[in-house]
Amino acid sequence: MPEMLALDALTVSYGPVAALKGIDLVVQEGEAVALLGANGAGKSTTLRAVSGIVRPRRGGVRYRGQDIGRLDPGEIVGLGVAHCPEGRRVFAGMTVLENLKLGASRRRDEAGVRQDIARMEELFPVLGERRQQRAGTLSGGEQQMLAIARALMSRPRLLLLDEPSLGLAPLLVETIFDTLAELKRQGVTLLLVEQNARVALDLVDRALVLRTGNVVASGGAEELKRDPQVVEAYLGGGR
Repeated sequence: MPEMLALDALTVSYGPVAALKGIDLVVQEGEAVALLGANGAGKSTTLRAVSGIVRPRRGGVRYRGQDIGRLDPGEIVGLGVAHCPEGRRVFAGMTVLENLKLGASRRRDEAGVRQDIARMEELFPVLGERRQQRAGTLSGGEQQMLAIARALMSRPRLLLLDEPSLGLAPLLVETIFDTLAELKRQGVTLLLVEQNARVALDLVDRALVLRTGNVVASGGAEELKRDPQVVEAYLGGGR
């Protein structure tokens, strides 16, 4: 499979604090890869470095062979990378439909945008039912669906997801991850941060475990499910 994303000795600091200490990662086209670890491990920082929200101190970020480490977030979206951040961050005062259109703001193909809105409403039927409703009045699960759909409106080849299950009831988590599995089947490459290691490992091909800015374990999903340290730290009682 062609290489979609590569991080080479990526180092990111917030002031004097090193959040990432030279991590390496390769994601192949069509793969789903999870970043696991405790709070403060550097998982969200990794996604922010890929999407241009934070700049690397050292090391490289390559997307489809192109160095994107110094590009602005809007330029990176234009190349085919979408970031669905932690906490959903929908525009509460705007309708569902307006949020979806905002996700396609860099596009000029109006007919294609209309088709994709219909596709999002097929993928997440509740969004079609609520298309004229203000996003701030949606439930947490509905807002998460909207956040993912809004990210998909840019037609990304690589979708970055930060804690898609956070704060959701188990049934909604199942719905969200069923949808992510469908996106993977459709060929979207996924890189996700997820505290719920069990549900993440059921979706992804591979995972990396981060601790204080370093990769401390990596491997195939099935392999990590059997790793005693991973089981004890992240799978023992589920979440």
